Amino acid sequence: MTMTDRALREQLVAGAQDALAHAYDSHSGMVYGLALRITRDPCAAEDIVQEVFVGLWEHPEAYDPDRGPLAPWLGTITRRRAIDRLRREAVRHRSLVAVAAERGQLEHPDVAEEAATADVARLVRTAVRELPEPHRLAVTLAYYDGLTYRQVAETLGIPEGTAKSRLRAALRGMATRLAELSITSERDASYS
Repeated sequence: MTMTDRALREQLVAGAQDALAHAYDSHSGMVYGLALRITRDPCAAEDIVQEVFVGLWEHPEAYDPDRGPLAPWLGTITRRRAIDRLRREAVRHRSLVAVAAERGQLEHPDVAEEAATADVARLVRTAVRELPEPHRLAVTLAYYDGLTYRQVAETLGIPEGTAKSRLRAALRGMATRLAELSITSERDASYS
């Protein structure tokens, strides 16, 4: 627990909008990254960020700085909201499938399209794994955790320009490697 968390809570309870802006600026990247990691849906992650910070604004007294820092508390709220969203989506999907099955409208997934998507995902994961560690860390933080250039720089303790350079170099390297992997994959498929 830091004094700034306690002061931030007091300002939020008093209705200070700049306190909410400070909390958002400090923690929205983490909240978005966690929501994205759980839901794997950027739109859902954005909605969850909004829900988490609206909840903080409407009920700042729910956060107790004596029990711990604000960031883990927001992380717990984010995780709950993301899991709830996944559960609602699963129920909704099962309902739609049941209705479609009753009407005889159940479409069969395109197996070839699913296989191609899985293959592309495998190639991207391979390309990311093969990046030099500084580039791999930057890509992981930016694209898997949803952090901005500035947040990547702060997390890694490097200048923002360096974070941008690492990301650009990583993306160029991945593009080259993906082209190589794709050609190899196509050649292997043609021999089978």
